[in-house]
Amino acid sequence: MYSVELDRSKRLLGINALQRVTGEQAKQAVQRVRELLHDVAPGFRVLADFRWLDSMDSGAARHVAEIMDAFAEKGVASVTRVMPDPHKDIGLNILSQFHYGPEIKIATFETLADALQSMLGEF
Repeated sequence: MYSVELDRSKRLLGINALQRVTGEQAKQAVQRVRELLHDVAPGFRVLADFRWLDSMDSGAARHVAEIMDAFAEKGVASVTRVMPDPHKDIGLNILSQFHYGPEIKIATFETLADALQSMLGEF
């Protein structure tokens, strides 16, 4: 399952992958991301939390790429990821090379605390 929220005052989109993510759930997340970003100005940030991810169907990969494309098209400034278990990385680093430009800051942390600390330094 995916959870997607936008805090307009902080210009921060949070996306959480929980338990087992199916292709259909990832497809719905694409729609939700596009809805939330419809009138967001460039320069927003993304916090992607994968702490509670158990697995992701291979059919979700193309939708994850669509989410990345939506972020890039809308002018995301940075993507901060929380990935406590590197073995559960679902190919995000590889996908990032194809869907994000060099101007987008990408960082991955093992803990949410470290990710948030890093994001505080962006101001």
